[in-house]
Amino acid sequence: MPAVSKGDGMRGLAVFISDIRNCKSKEAEIKRINKELANIRSKFKGDKALDGYSKKKYVCKLLFIFLLGHDIDFGHMEAVNLLSSNKYTEKQIGYLFISVLVNSNSELIRLINNAIKNDLASRNPTFMCLALHCIANVGSREMGEAFAADIPRILVAGDSMDSVKQSAALCLLRLYKASPDLVPMGEWTARVVHLLNDQHMGVVTAAVSLITCLCKKNPDDFKTCISLAVSRLSRIVSSASTDLQDYTYYFVPAPWLSVKLLRLLQCYPPPEDAAVKGRLVECLETVLNKAQEPPKSKKVQHSNAKNAILFETISLIIHYDSEPNLLVRACNQLGQFLQHRETNLRYLALESMCTLASSEFSHEAVKTHIDTVINALKTERDVSVRQRAADLLYAMCDRSNAKQIVSEMLRYLETADYAIREEIVLKVAILAEKYAVDYSWYVDTILNLIRIAGDYVSEEVWYRVLQIVTNRDDVQGYAAKTVFEALQAPACHENMVKVGGYILGEFGNLIAGDPRSSPPVQFSLLHSKFHLCSVATRALLLSTYIKFINLFPETKATIQGVLRAGSQLRNADVELQQRAVEYLTLSSVASTDVLATVLEEMPPFPERESSILAKLKRKKGPGAASALDDGRRDASSNDINGGVEPTPSTVSTPSPSADLLGLRAAPPPAAPQAPAGAGNLLVDVSSDGPVAQPGLGPTPEEAFLSELEPPAPESPMALLADPAPAADPGPEDFGSPIPEADELLNKFVCKNNGVLFENQLLQIGVKSEFRQNLGRMYLFYGNKTSVQFQSFTPTVVHPGDLQTQLAVQTKRVAAQVDGGAQVQQVLNIECLRDFLAPPLLSVRFRYGGAPQSLTLKLPVTINKFFQPTEMAAQDFFQRWKQLSLPQQEAQKIFKATHPMDAEVTKAKLLGFGSALLDNVDPNPENFVGAGIIQTKALQVGCLLRLEPNAQAQMYRLTLRTSKEPVSRHLCELLAQQF
Repeated sequence: MPAVSKGDGMRGLAVFISDIRNCKSKEAEIKRINKELANIRSKFKGDKALDGYSKKKYVCKLLFIFLLGHDIDFGHMEAVNLLSSNKYTEKQIGYLFISVLVNSNSELIRLINNAIKNDLASRNPTFMCLALHCIANVGSREMGEAFAADIPRILVAGDSMDSVKQSAALCLLRLYKASPDLVPMGEWTARVVHLLNDQHMGVVTAAVSLITCLCKKNPDDFKTCISLAVSRLSRIVSSASTDLQDYTYYFVPAPWLSVKLLRLLQCYPPPEDAAVKGRLVECLETVLNKAQEPPKSKKVQHSNAKNAILFETISLIIHYDSEPNLLVRACNQLGQFLQHRETNLRYLALESMCTLASSEFSHEAVKTHIDTVINALKTERDVSVRQRAADLLYAMCDRSNAKQIVSEMLRYLETADYAIREEIVLKVAILAEKYAVDYSWYVDTILNLIRIAGDYVSEEVWYRVLQIVTNRDDVQGYAAKTVFEALQAPACHENMVKVGGYILGEFGNLIAGDPRSSPPVQFSLLHSKFHLCSVATRALLLSTYIKFINLFPETKATIQGVLRAGSQLRNADVELQQRAVEYLTLSSVASTDVLATVLEEMPPFPERESSILAKLKRKKGPGAASALDDGRRDASSNDINGGVEPTPSTVSTPSPSADLLGLRAAPPPAAPQAPAGAGNLLVDVSSDGPVAQPGLGPTPEEAFLSELEPPAPESPMALLADPAPAADPGPEDFGSPIPEADELLNKFVCKNNGVLFENQLLQIGVKSEFRQNLGRMYLFYGNKTSVQFQSFTPTVVHPGDLQTQLAVQTKRVAAQVDGGAQVQQVLNIECLRDFLAPPLLSVRFRYGGAPQSLTLKLPVTINKFFQPTEMAAQDFFQRWKQLSLPQQEAQKIFKATHPMDAEVTKAKLLGFGSALLDNVDPNPENFVGAGIIQTKALQVGCLLRLEPNAQAQMYRLTLRTSKEPVSRHLCELLAQQF
């Protein structure tokens, strides 16, 4: 409401407000209001026409009465009449009344729209701004339909005042958020991008907000904003606080605009233009440098503005995930905030580091702060900060620190807030299984977990430990002994009884030789807990008893006495009664052989995704950003959860699985392994390690290869497999790959996991593994919207002669993908002979009735079938000389496009697939590698030499293979990585 002064003819309003404030009771206030309403009504209905200022005064009184909480059912027409006034104050009160009191269904909307249209056409900037503000405040669909086409023209008109442009941009943003379909995309979209170059900072700020919203649905239409946003950001970051005096907030130049620009850049991948990218990197480095400078003011507003820009900068660095130096610097900066006295900064630092922990470049840097994070978990007063600390410990965990983190989380669990205990339990269970050094530690951890927080241990957790113990012969005896000792505690949680009942029923015979755990002692210990348990646990214990009769015939009479007791045979619960009757009859009638057959040991469980991990993902929800399944591979130790010990022929560089923005894929389920009794493990496929079968049987390589073979016709899997298509569709049926397809493909040359493609609708994640000439790839399609995708059809296309070089077997996916959901597609790949072009992935679907399609290059390149080969120096040079023909060598000298870091270079060469040979090249700065390209038709030997020149920032790459096309192609692929 405008200010009231003596000169504006509003004295009556001031007196009325004063009377209301002086009322001593609610009744007095209502009486005064009713009197005033009667007076206003009589004035409006009087024969004498009111002048403008009287209408304004009475409308203001009605507005004030409405704001006090009283209903107003008249005066609307008078307010509409004020819109036609040529006086600013009268028109302002009319628009204010309409914005507050008129709803979208009012019969006056047509009259209001006519008045607004007249003001927009008046070219009076003050009246135009009032009209635009009214449209934005009401924001109804009717107004959107009436003015959605006019406002863009006002926004990009050359003669529009800065204040009008600013109001038009914000008004259009309001209409777009309310009814996106009403705002037409046209030639004005290209012109609105150039508002980022406007001289008026207010116009730029409003334009950035509008473009950020529009580009989320139509990213390609606004792609040109990247260079302009970088240019504007660069000018702001490099300016002094005195350069932008009107937009400097406590010595920080244009903090709100800087944050908006950084958020706009997060809507797109890194700039393709090298100059733009270099300028942006320079901006980001400048922001990080300024964060280290002493503050220019001690006021909290200064630090808030400075930190807002810093955290948004770090978010952009994390989003790009392509600049190792910036990622490490961002991690170090966040590490300083972990001990800041401001709670909010500590919370934000922990939250951002959770995302950094999933990056291959910054994971090690995050791990250096483990002691600080553990201390935060112990000492923080705010429960939300403690929860973020627990999330970060979970995200930074790997084999090197798993025991320390799990023990700290167990210790914290004893005093953790009840609201987060279940989540902590799930995380401890997942980490214990995923990074277990041996299964005895895993069993101890889970039993300790049940002891500490039994009420919060869900069925998924104790189901999982039973599955793993059942599938592992080498841990069954230890598990039986440990759970027997745990059951001897005076206060034993019911979940412990469930685990003990199952394990002793299956494997109690393994500890029966010890007099302290003889069969009668085992039965007596379990039965002492029987009367304290729920019906479900009693039913499980009855099954354990009948198992005991088979395992330990000497306990038969005692157990039959328990089953024969009236409390069992006449139990009120039908399930317990039926079990008691059937088990008693079975033990009495069946022969020993029949009993042994019926009650034989449980077969190994089929391999599938960890149900604990799935439960944690459901609990975190689709919007979770923390790395629930970072899938980092630790090549320094055995992956007992389904992996194999790395050898010179199987080692590969650690590479993280990307976070799919809260739509993180569930780990791909492994195919069922081996027949019953093979004792295979329930594989945790969230690790990057290849799937293998422990114990006797095929070697890891044979198991992997057999796993990728198509099922036999008579097998159940064959019945479930999709029939092969009649003919592979040609690439011309699906259009050309998107412009950035080559750039996206290059990101996967040296890694197997990550996000292949992402826009505002769809995210495609990849997780793959290769062995010899075979591979398996899991594609995860995530719907980032709240609207269901219809007719969702991903298709793999073989361009040219690729079908004779590469065989790809695909599984069909569901045709509908719900909003916020994710579907998985499995691809089995076989390299028949060397190839140069990758297969294409075409994705088609309907979103909101509109067809959508895109074609990408599938990240399957010839180096994926590299078999690393160790060679002595003498053998290497002998083979190097043998491959001395000109057509066998490919060499390239090129400029470094990334910082020349030896460790990063080494990691990329390992990720490329070759083995790195030490002490071979006379120059220790050079890198030498060897490997074999495995195809079904032949094997292609490959030797490489990479010579970096740090002073000139150049590389020379030389590759020699037995086939000329392979040499050239591998050289091109590898050179693009540096």
